[in-house]
Amino acid sequence: MKNFSTRVYSIGDFLEWQRNDLLNLSPDFQRRGVWSTQAKSYLMDTIITGKPMPKILITQSLRDARSKKIIDGQQRLRAIIEYCSDNYTIYKSHNEEYGGILYSNLPQEIKSEILNYQIGVDLLYDLSYEETLDIFARLNTYSVRLNPQEVRNAEFPGPFKQSSYKIGYKYVTYWEESGMLTKQKVARMAEAELASDLLVVAVGGIEPKRAITNYYKQHNKEDSDLTLYANKVIEALDLITEIYSPDELKETHYTQIQLFYSLFCAVYHSLFGIKDFDGKRNLNIKEDIGRTKVKLNDFSQVYDTEDPSIGEFIDALRRAATEKAQRKVRAKILCDVIAG
Repeated sequence: MKNFSTRVYSIGDFLEWQRNDLLNLSPDFQRRGVWSTQAKSYLMDTIITGKPMPKILITQSLRDARSKKIIDGQQRLRAIIEYCSDNYTIYKSHNEEYGGILYSNLPQEIKSEILNYQIGVDLLYDLSYEETLDIFARLNTYSVRLNPQEVRNAEFPGPFKQSSYKIGYKYVTYWEESGMLTKQKVARMAEAELASDLLVVAVGGIEPKRAITNYYKQHNKEDSDLTLYANKVIEALDLITEIYSPDELKETHYTQIQLFYSLFCAVYHSLFGIKDFDGKRNLNIKEDIGRTKVKLNDFSQVYDTEDPSIGEFIDALRRAATEKAQRKVRAKILCDVIAG
């Protein structure tokens, strides 16, 4: 039998309950406020840009309908209340227009939009302590184990994440239409992981895939400006989209993630050079799009036959494909193809 109802409340409602001591944000079973300022900032950017956030789960007594206990969502509510109390500002890497501005100093229309922002709530009634614990346990049971990119997404909301996601959003349709990524993989942030892997190339050179997390950590502070690197990655990817439409890319082997990574490295190196990498560079690659496409197609066809002449490339793809040494081997061979 259903013993809850679904409601919508504004942020202004939650702030009023907090001012009147009607909001219990610290039930015994809840985690304490452990969000970083960056995580809070990212949530507030979600709100200030009018994007939806997950529902809050609240329990209250029918005899005392005013007092509300938060079962799920207390960290989100803490972040909102602290922001509206001028305890922190949104990061500029999250919101260029309103980053660094205290809530009290925002334009009145923006403050009004924040206060009127609607949050979905599941409201439960007259739950015993045991029932409340059961629901909280069920919420955690239903959680899917996070993959590495989803963990990075949760832990490091700083500039590296923002730059990577900007790239991922821009090319996710291209990657989907070419068959590189499925919608199911994108739902688990595959485009963000790929974009992150490519951004690492621009920032620090060819690295093993496992190094992505270190770059998220190293460039998680607000003063880390990756705009130049992100723009270079975008320029290289734009050139790849000129060489291959999604349908054309689909007809090659470059739709394999690690082969696309090698292709990106070869194109990026020709345009800008890669740190600590001595592959050949085709400095005229922008003017040689047609010939570059022919060379890449020829190589893809040879790869299809597993010709012994490219045995080193194939071996570097099949053995520890995401390690640094193997990635460098493949990138260097594709650089030779493009520059030849």
